[in-house]
Amino acid sequence: MQKVLVLLFLAWICFLFYAGIALFTSGFLLTRLELTNYSSCQEPPGPGPLPWGGRGESGACWMASRFSRVVLVLIDALRFDFAQPQGSHVPGEPPVSLPFLGKLGSLQRILEIQPHHARLYRSQVDPPTTTMQRLKALTTGSLPTFIDAGSNFASHSIVEDNLIKQLTSAGRRLVFMGDDTWKDLFPGAFSQAFFFPSFNVRDLHTVDNGILEHLYPTMENGEWDVLIAHFLGVDHCGHKHGPHHPEMAKKLSQMDQVIQGLVERLENDTLLVVAGDHGMTMNGDHGGDSELEVSAALFLYSPTALFPSVLPEEPEVVPQISLVPTLALLLGLPIPFANIGEVMTEAFSGNKDSQPHSSALAQASALHLNAQQVSRFLHTYSAATQDLQVKELQRLQSLFSKASADFHRLLQNPQGAETTLQAVIAELQQFLRGARAMCIESWAQFSLVRMAVGATLLAAACFLCLLASQWAISPGFPFRPLLLVPVAWGLAGAIVYTGLLATTGLKLDPVVLGAVAAVGSLLSFLWKAWAGWGTRRPLAALLPIPGPVFILLLLRWAAFFSDSFVIAEARATPFLLGSLVLLLVAQLHWEGQLLPPKLLAVPRLGPSTPAGPPRHSSMHTLGLGVGLLLCTRLAGLFHRCPEETPACRSSPWLSPLASMVGGRAKNLWYGACVGALFALLAAVRLWLRRYGNLKSPEPPVLFVRWGLPLMALGTAAYWALASGADEAPPRLRALVAGASVVLPRAVAGLAASGLMLLLWKPVTVLMKAGANAPRTRTVLTPFSGPPASQADLDYVVPQIYRHMQEMFRGQLVRTSSQGPLTVAAYQLGSVYSAAVVTALTLLTFPLLLLHAERISLVFLLLFLQSFLLLHLLAAGIPITTPGPFTVPWQAVSAWALMATQTFYSTGHQPVFPAIHWHAAFVGFPEGHGSSTWLPALLVGANTFASHLLFSVGCPLLLLWPFLCESQGPRKKRQTPGNEAEARIRPKEEEEEPLMEMRLRDAPHHFSAALLQLGLKYLFVLGVQILACALAASILRRHLMVWKVFAPKFIFEAVGFIVSSVGLILGIALVMRVDGAVSSWFKHLVLTQQR
Repeated sequence: MQKVLVLLFLAWICFLFYAGIALFTSGFLLTRLELTNYSSCQEPPGPGPLPWGGRGESGACWMASRFSRVVLVLIDALRFDFAQPQGSHVPGEPPVSLPFLGKLGSLQRILEIQPHHARLYRSQVDPPTTTMQRLKALTTGSLPTFIDAGSNFASHSIVEDNLIKQLTSAGRRLVFMGDDTWKDLFPGAFSQAFFFPSFNVRDLHTVDNGILEHLYPTMENGEWDVLIAHFLGVDHCGHKHGPHHPEMAKKLSQMDQVIQGLVERLENDTLLVVAGDHGMTMNGDHGGDSELEVSAALFLYSPTALFPSVLPEEPEVVPQISLVPTLALLLGLPIPFANIGEVMTEAFSGNKDSQPHSSALAQASALHLNAQQVSRFLHTYSAATQDLQVKELQRLQSLFSKASADFHRLLQNPQGAETTLQAVIAELQQFLRGARAMCIESWAQFSLVRMAVGATLLAAACFLCLLASQWAISPGFPFRPLLLVPVAWGLAGAIVYTGLLATTGLKLDPVVLGAVAAVGSLLSFLWKAWAGWGTRRPLAALLPIPGPVFILLLLRWAAFFSDSFVIAEARATPFLLGSLVLLLVAQLHWEGQLLPPKLLAVPRLGPSTPAGPPRHSSMHTLGLGVGLLLCTRLAGLFHRCPEETPACRSSPWLSPLASMVGGRAKNLWYGACVGALFALLAAVRLWLRRYGNLKSPEPPVLFVRWGLPLMALGTAAYWALASGADEAPPRLRALVAGASVVLPRAVAGLAASGLMLLLWKPVTVLMKAGANAPRTRTVLTPFSGPPASQADLDYVVPQIYRHMQEMFRGQLVRTSSQGPLTVAAYQLGSVYSAAVVTALTLLTFPLLLLHAERISLVFLLLFLQSFLLLHLLAAGIPITTPGPFTVPWQAVSAWALMATQTFYSTGHQPVFPAIHWHAAFVGFPEGHGSSTWLPALLVGANTFASHLLFSVGCPLLLLWPFLCESQGPRKKRQTPGNEAEARIRPKEEEEEPLMEMRLRDAPHHFSAALLQLGLKYLFVLGVQILACALAASILRRHLMVWKVFAPKFIFEAVGFIVSSVGLILGIALVMRVDGAVSSWFKHLVLTQQR
């Protein structure tokens, strides 16, 4: 089987999975229809007179304006309890002293001194709690859907009607200062703007100080009608330090001074609004829907009396989008067309001297306008799409019609209708709240057809991996025609589909186009393969997974259907991995295969012979298992608790060293991190040296010898700067800032250079044969000149390798007094695994930079854990020469489980609030400008580092058993009747192990083994994404679908893509090495014949 064919077949399998994931995602994560209709003063929201003659007054629209100016202070991530006083506590429990309590003291003073002028609300935020989605909600009054969270990296301009659009249409002068996200959402909307970069979460002061530089001068010059200031320091402090850090107290105190300064400068016609766009978790993150994330503070203040009643005992809970219609009517503007928020009636009650009847009538008028606008939106939206539930929509329209009729009758006869007025208010509120609830539920409508076809395509791709993994090692299986024909059918289907769309004039959907091509190619492959091959084999042979391994994997796959198990996956995965390790040790004991240093199970040529007795007791393998379990347990100490387990405490070792307060403890931890870094480097170098891979003067080997230490030094220096940047003297801060940019980029550049050198010359052999060295073996070839075919090359490679061994063994005998002589830098016996290990090491250093410093201990455990697992697996994998070679299912399953366990041990969780956004600024502390792909790439590399490393290293599962053959020489194969000759044969006649060169004895089996390994790994990963898709579809109405199942599916899908790409790159690297070995042998044969 040709190498290119293996890569093409794996790429085709990956395409099938990608098509299934894309089709299922397009049906599961739908975006709602965004209407482009706009409200206007010339078009009332419904029939009937406008309240208070709103359209006839100057500066009024649907309702007479109460304020001519507004100052909107948006404090990013201002959680509601940040606005509570220090003494706030749960009744019956002792007061709790937290750094963030009581720091916004000006709010409490205003509420106590001027209760009719101010109100504090608990703003209930709709998930996802990301900044861009909250800004959309705060300006449109609508609900961004779940999939919009993915565009938080790249904000797009808002096309729906919004407050900013209404203000500019009314000729109001808008001045903005702060978060530059507004520039992309509302391009050209501001008469004056001061934008500051927002994505650098490590910078607590640049945005806030920039706002303060312009805020008060702008207020005093009076050239504005709406002033918006979006502060980011609190949000960034939460990301960097968490809410309980002293820096949070400083930030909140600064915001308190800002609010106090604004209150002192307000005029009577100006409304002050202080709002948080979302909250934050106990770790300072946001994006999900936990109680702390969806609870934000909202504060309103007017220099004149605005509220007739006194303060309630507890702040009222209002939906965040209720601010949109409230501000619109208070400013005399039309309510944005797509708003589904409910006005905050308390703001329309008049002043403290207003009569109860007039206050209630004003509230009813505002609610009726709001209800008319929402009813108009529902009618227009239902006519444009079928998203809304028909029966519920009819019920709501009937409710609105009755409430509207009662309201108009009330206006005609306003006297003596107190009871009717309250009933109308209740009916209007019931309609508005019902409409909002219906929209929330309806905008989670799914395309069941796309979801079903996508899940079916994923299941078919998994079944194909299972079948092809068995067929791959079968002799004579025609993979070439079975690949070319389905690809042709898939392309034909795609062309026909495109042609049909072109003739009918329908819009081309790339997702559906890819699915059509995938289905066409998949069906033709299964039909042709089953007709020509599958019927010859029993059905039982197509289900090769061992029973115990299948049960463990089935338990893991079934766990994806339980939100509790998904939440507890970080604890369940080490348990499953440990169970599998114990199963492997027990299986080796039962089968008597405890052969860790590997003994050959089958000789190189000829019939099978029984293996010799083990040279080590079962205690050796038991020690490997115990060490592996110990490493797994130690890695579990680095854990991040899900939000749903408040009793759990996340590991403090996941935070960066910069967040530590004690200098001595920080220095000790820094020493431990640097020690782990250089221990990892030393372990890799010792491993390469042991197999003779550090002796050549070739560029890749020189880079391993000198480039890797430079990368380690650069990483250690960057950690030192990052952990102490805030403590640097002022005169050195510029130097520190420059080094923080240069060092990570230098390490990444060195890693890229090392990988390119490795691909350029992956094989280096150093030969130093003496001039008078005797020829101990003659290489006989049935051809002249260089090898002309693969068969010629396969004939001479083993002879050349033995010739080299005997020639250098003779040199060792003659020069024994001078010490050992090593002749191979990348020794042929470990040529493949050395390249893979080197590539993994080069990838590890840039990935380490993207994590917190103490994660280096996890990476060290990762390498040690992988080494122990490979040795344990190699103890139970027999070497069959000349083939076929195979990797058992338990090895592939354990490898995939270890990748998942490492994902959690590096501080990740499959939820959006747990994403390590700080990785986007490693090497780019000032941000990325308008670029979005680079920060996304850095954050993705941080999140899916374990997936990448384990998928690239997957070929080691095939290579390691051959590598373990090097534990000692074995005697040459004896023929019957020659036992006496063998007893007197000198020790020098013992045959050195061929190790990985055995794979070249049967290149077809080598390629087939790589293909089978890739298919098995894709099957294990594919069934995981299939289980997540089925769980998300079956439980799509579950309470936790958007909190647990949808994020889990998204993370598994992206993880599968990263793993599949890494797997293909790892197998391609092995094949590149194999091609370089072939070229080297061709050159050697030609040199000898000269």
